[in-house]
Amino acid sequence: MAKKYYAIIDVGSNTMRLVIYLRDKGGRLREIENVKAVARLRNYLLDNETLSEQGVQKLTSTLNSFNEVAKSYQLEEMVCVATATIRQAANQSEILKRVSDETGFHMRILSEHEEAYYGYLAVVNSTSVTEGITVDIGGGSTEVTYFKDRQLIESHSFPFGALTLKQDFFKEDLPTEEEFSNLRHYVLEQFHSLPWLKDRQVPLIGIGGGARNLVQIDQSLKDYPLAGLHQYKMKDSDLSFVKNYLFTLPMKKLQKVEGLSKDRADIILPATEVFHSLYDTIQASGFILSRKGLRDGVFYEQLTRDMGTSLFPNVLEESIQELINDYELSMKQVHHVQHLAYELFHQLHDKGIGSLTKEDWVEVKRAGYVFNLGEYIDNEASSQHTFYLLANRTIDGLMHIERLRLALMASFKNKTIFKQFLHPYKKWFLKTEQKKIRLLGAMLKFCYSLDSTRRQTVKDIHITIHDGDLQITAYSGGDWMPEEYQAEKQKKHLEKALKRSIELSFEETSGSSS
Repeated sequence: MAKKYYAIIDVGSNTMRLVIYLRDKGGRLREIENVKAVARLRNYLLDNETLSEQGVQKLTSTLNSFNEVAKSYQLEEMVCVATATIRQAANQSEILKRVSDETGFHMRILSEHEEAYYGYLAVVNSTSVTEGITVDIGGGSTEVTYFKDRQLIESHSFPFGALTLKQDFFKEDLPTEEEFSNLRHYVLEQFHSLPWLKDRQVPLIGIGGGARNLVQIDQSLKDYPLAGLHQYKMKDSDLSFVKNYLFTLPMKKLQKVEGLSKDRADIILPATEVFHSLYDTIQASGFILSRKGLRDGVFYEQLTRDMGTSLFPNVLEESIQELINDYELSMKQVHHVQHLAYELFHQLHDKGIGSLTKEDWVEVKRAGYVFNLGEYIDNEASSQHTFYLLANRTIDGLMHIERLRLALMASFKNKTIFKQFLHPYKKWFLKTEQKKIRLLGAMLKFCYSLDSTRRQTVKDIHITIHDGDLQITAYSGGDWMPEEYQAEKQKKHLEKALKRSIELSFEETSGSSS
């Protein structure tokens, strides 16, 4: 199958970007090239609101440079969109003509509503948040939206961005306390002018470069042990701490802050203030970063043209399917292990063993899809690869802590290795949570061993209790010797997690319930 490449150029007020995506078998887009140019077009907007000749030249030369990169791919489609600075430019028709004549690109200027809408679309198609407020601060405008049940309810574009706030409020690159206070007062006033923002008490989802840098700084200050930025969560105290920390630094040190792009050093404070003021206005339940934004939103709309809706039905299911495709997992085996896990889980639950809940089953089923996927890389170190791949890969629809729980369950091998994987994250879970994750992992490992030859020979299991011990009968449709050997070897992990002895027996069955 020929690879399908798509490209988008995003002409922002501060930065211009070319992003090239590869469309995978499942139809999702994977970013494979991301080229950034700090053009700062906003600085070329004259007093009469026209983009200067120098600004137009900066725009066209950057686009031609992007074109050279794009030529090395056979593109299915190339989209070029522009936001606030070009939208606000009095000479925009002249700019469009120059761009078309000198670069061959047909640049589409997004309206305020479109810019906000594409940000919302990217968030609901790449996270599991069903109600929230999105904020995307660019160089010259700030878009906010409110969505509920994944549907867009409100949107607004404010005529200020990180660059314009810096220009309007700071005399130098860095603000005085009074200037920073004036900026906060102004931003709060702007946010309070929208009644639908006040006291929403929902997650605030940050989009774009400013939000990304903020999260990278927070992760760096905390020596955060997991990879990935998408769906990372910060609290009010984290925002305050980062803001106050940045405010104390002179420009030379600010430019060297780990996680902060050097070209954003002079505009990170206005951006951080926007996030913090909005967080306070809506009394947010947390600040979540979405790596997916405007550019992704534009493509989600294009990819779903024939679906009759721009929303993917289930973000997490799509992500799990992507993992199944990438690691060539056998769906026949996955479903069989899930069937055995369902029987084991619900029979233990019905007997009141293990304090199991409905939510636990959701996690076991999810981990059942990707259990032991590290075998794809190396059979001997399968557990280590499984943990690393799942813990450090962005999984749309899962917050970082959920991703970690999934990795710990799906990589379960034994108590020692489980503790080794858990060690850097011990403070993330209560002792009771750690024990529960270990139990669920041990259950999956046991069920996986009952299909060790991948023949689905063990059709069903039945549990009885005798003097407090568990008696598990496995009903098999054929020779079960290899499964018996593996299950006898693995049952000790389940015994330790449940603190009960397990007697295992195999019987032949004529019928199949799998």
